[in-house]
Amino acid sequence: MAYIDPGTGSMLFTILIGLLSTGAYKSKDLTMKAKMLVGGGKAKVDKDHFDFVIYSDHKRYWNVFEPVCDEFENRGLQIVYMTSSEDDPALDKNYDHVTCEYIGEGNKAFARLNRLKADILLSTTPSLDVFNWKRSHNVKYYVHIPHAPSDLTLYRMFGIDFYDAILTSGDYHRDQIRALEKARDLPEKEIIKTGLTYLDGMKKRLDIEGMTKGNKIRVLLAPSWGPNGILSRFGSRIIEPLLKTDHEIIIRPHPQSFTSEKDILDPLMDRYPESDRIHWNRDNDNFDVLKGSDIMISDFSGVIFDFCLVFDKPVIYTDARFDMAPYDACWLKEEPWTFRVLPRIGMKLTEDNLDNIGDLIEKCMKDPSFSEGREKSRQETWANIGLSAGLVTDYLIDRRNRLVSEEGEEEIKQ
Repeated sequence: MAYIDPGTGSMLFTILIGLLSTGAYKSKDLTMKAKMLVGGGKAKVDKDHFDFVIYSDHKRYWNVFEPVCDEFENRGLQIVYMTSSEDDPALDKNYDHVTCEYIGEGNKAFARLNRLKADILLSTTPSLDVFNWKRSHNVKYYVHIPHAPSDLTLYRMFGIDFYDAILTSGDYHRDQIRALEKARDLPEKEIIKTGLTYLDGMKKRLDIEGMTKGNKIRVLLAPSWGPNGILSRFGSRIIEPLLKTDHEIIIRPHPQSFTSEKDILDPLMDRYPESDRIHWNRDNDNFDVLKGSDIMISDFSGVIFDFCLVFDKPVIYTDARFDMAPYDACWLKEEPWTFRVLPRIGMKLTEDNLDNIGDLIEKCMKDPSFSEGREKSRQETWANIGLSAGLVTDYLIDRRNRLVSEEGEEEIKQ
C-alpha cells in the first residue's frame, strides 16, 4: 500500500473539507437567492435580527474591535459584540449603543453563531464554513477584518474562502486573495483597503504616552507557538546566551503556548524563574511591554510588525523553517510578504550565530538601514494610518444599506 505521511494526509483532508464546503456554500447561495425571489425580496421584521454583529473568538482581539465599537457608539448606532472570552474587556465597557455579550466557547459559541440572524457579521476568525463554524442562512454578509499586517494566506487552508468581503491594509493582500480565488474557482470577494484598527489604536496611545527608556537594554523574546516557534526550536539554547549579556530579558510566550505547549514552557519557567534579569510576561495587553523594550527577538509572529511599525524598533528573527503545506500560501507561487520583508527590518538568528547573540543585538540596534526598511514596510502594509475605524464603520454601513435597499428596509443614515 502507498504511504502518505501525516502532514500530507492532513493537507489532503483539509483540501477535501474545503472543496465540500465550497460546493455547499454555492448551493446555499443559490437557495437563498431563490427564497428571495419567491418572497418578492421583502424581509420580515424580526426582533432577534441584528443589523450589525461582531464576533471575537478571544479577548486578545479586543484591540481590533474596540475602535470600531467606539465609532458605532459615537455615531449612536446599534451593534452587538459577541465574545468567546468570559473575561473579555468589552464586557466591562459602559456603552449605550453597543451590546456586549459572552456566548461561550467552542461548539457552544458556534451553535449560537450558526443560527444567528443579522445583516452584517464582522470577525477576525478564519475558517468560516470549513469546520464547526458554519455560515448561517440568516446572515446576509460576512466580513473578515485582519488582526495583523502580515499575509492573510498564512491562515490554515481555506481560512478566508467563504467570507463575502475582506478588509485589507496593503495592496499585496488584494493580489493574494485574487490569486487564491482564481486557483480555487471561487467568486470574487469584495476587498476594501481600510487599514488596521489595532495599529491605529496603539499609535494613538503612543502619541499620548510617549516612549519610555530604561537604564538597561531590554530584550523582548516574543515567540509564536508551534514546532517552528523559538522556544520549541531552541528552548534554553537561546535563553542561556541572552543571560550572558548585560541586558534585561523579557520573555512573552504566545498565549496559546500556555495551553498547547505546557510541556515546553513549564520546565523553562522552572529553570529560569522570575528575577532581576529575567521576566515572564503574560499581560493581555502587550502595549506596555512593547513600549518598554528596545529590541525584539521573534520568529514569524505578527507581533514583529506591531513592534517595528508602531514603535519603530529593530527586530531579530529566526530562520523560519515554515512548512507551507497546511496554509493557503502553499497555493501561490510567490513567497509570502511576511518572509520577504523580514531581511529589511532586522537580522536573522541562526544556529551559527546563536552563541554570539549579544553581538547580533548590538549590530542590529546600530544599523541605520533597518530604520529605512521599517519605513518602506510601513508604507506597504499600513494604509490609512489613523483613519481605519471610521473607514471600517463607513463600509459596514454602506454595505448594509446596499443589502437592504433591495428588500425595502429602512437604510441607516450616516
